[in-house]
Amino acid sequence: MDNTNRVFSGKHLLAGLLAGTLDITAAGIQYFIKTGKNPSGVLRYVASGAFGPDAFSGNSTMLFWGLLFHFMIAITFSFLFFFLINNIPALSKQKILFAIIYGIFMWATVRYLILPFSQIKPSPFDLKNVVIAVSILIICISIPLTIIAGKKRVT
Repeated sequence: MDNTNRVFSGKHLLAGLLAGTLDITAAGIQYFIKTGKNPSGVLRYVASGAFGPDAFSGNSTMLFWGLLFHFMIAITFSFLFFFLINNIPALSKQKILFAIIYGIFMWATVRYLILPFSQIKPSPFDLKNVVIAVSILIICISIPLTIIAGKKRVT
């Protein structure tokens, strides 16, 4: 069976898991540096999108939900990345530019499309925080996916 036309594959899933792991690790480190608190607060924040303030209770089940939601989002963005890079040849010619634009796209999608439909109250726009968040997405998701896509056409 020819796999060249498959939209999603095991390689995409593994790439998404890698990108999600890098992203949540960076977010946890950044959260700890900023607050001095346990990085589990990041997972509780993600879970609060569905569960509201209850996610910040002592219930460790919220950590699972936060991690699950995080990886669902990261894997979805990874699948979309590979779909775009495999179907729009011009994107693979400007990989670094595409990685930067895709990082900005991921941030904007979460900020303006996902969060408004969640129970998370929007935080005020702060350019410093936006630059940090976008940089994490570029370094931990876009660039690794670009490297993986460049090694071999991931189909």
